[in-house]
Amino acid sequence: MMAKTPTKKNVTKTSKKKEAAPAPSVTEPVRPAPVGHIDASVLDRLYAVVASRRDTDPSISHSARLLARGTGKVAQKFGEEAVECLIEAVAGRKLELVGESADVLYHLIVLWVDAGVTPDEVWSELQRRQGISGIAEKASRPKQ
Repeated sequence: MMAKTPTKKNVTKTSKKKEAAPAPSVTEPVRPAPVGHIDASVLDRLYAVVASRRDTDPSISHSARLLARGTGKVAQKFGEEAVECLIEAVAGRKLELVGESADVLYHLIVLWVDAGVTPDEVWSELQRRQGISGIAEKASRPKQ
């Protein structure tokens, strides 16, 4: 019996490329970072990255692509992510809620960059409200 000669279909090439680490699975537990390694400054750094991508080529930056599409699309994407976050919360899927929350925060920051809002402005507003009852704070807002 003659041996078959390999065809393109049944020949496998061996690659010397280093295999990338698999993407984290949504079902894997989220492992908190050791105390002192992560804090809210990650949001300031994310803002700086998104702001720096504003004028980048949209074909190489997701942030640039979102910003290039205009305020309406930026706001729509934020809304979609917020709804996905709510769905996971209502369903009680904590791990998925963590991932969707990160998406919401990213898209909120894109919205801030688009609108010219800085994290310091938001942090100042949060600090101003600290120690004030939510009911009292809302009642103090000007009527529209």
